[in-house]
Amino acid sequence: MSQRAKGYLRRRGFVVGLLTLGLLYVPVTVVGTQEAVVVNFSQEKDPIPDGWELSQTEGIPELALVPDGGTQALKLRSNSSSFSLNKELEIDLTKTPYLEWQWKVTELPEGGDFRKSATDDQAAQLYVVLYWGYFKKQVIAYIWDSTAPVGTTEKISPPIPFMTVHAVVVRSGEKKMGKWVTETRNVVEDYKKLFGSKVKEVQAIRIQINSQHTKSEAESYWRSVRFKAQP
Repeated sequence: MSQRAKGYLRRRGFVVGLLTLGLLYVPVTVVGTQEAVVVNFSQEKDPIPDGWELSQTEGIPELALVPDGGTQALKLRSNSSSFSLNKELEIDLTKTPYLEWQWKVTELPEGGDFRKSATDDQAAQLYVVLYWGYFKKQVIAYIWDSTAPVGTTEKISPPIPFMTVHAVVVRSGEKKMGKWVTETRNVVEDYKKLFGSKVKEVQAIRIQINSQHTKSEAESYWRSVRFKAQP
């Protein structure tokens, strides 16, 4: 692990990972008005790209850029640990409402199920911060769960005042495991269904892995995250 990565390990926890986002703002790459690239790990030189924060909740983070399928991907591995990469940004959802990302899960946390706090572990999670006001904080968490059925949505209670997180199970179990999967979500429509109102922008993104509750291991890979005008 690089010295830069080791330095980030001093910052801990879910709260720190989200609250420090404002210190690390770097604009996303905008391709015309059709696409806003949040990250493309096939082109990065460091597993913690410029503008991203590594946040550790428990255990030792294991992350690296590795060759994969003729290109490069970010590999995350959890051994009873929990950590994430966080980035503040500004995405205009009126122009690019579709979130697209590429992920691959190769090991699921045994017995993971986000519906119970004692088993709330996932190999891959993508948090989208839609609002971060002092008295209102709203987040959608797109997850690959070990057990909960695809399409399951549920409000979870993180340890931050006035914060509402709705989890959406995008993938579940071993189906598609070991294969690259491209996901596309209409964030505007998801927000309307989950929160009951309209949203205009995204304020931050968080990529996470954890297996500390089940005391197991998990592994996932990430290739890119972007917002698009069309699916």
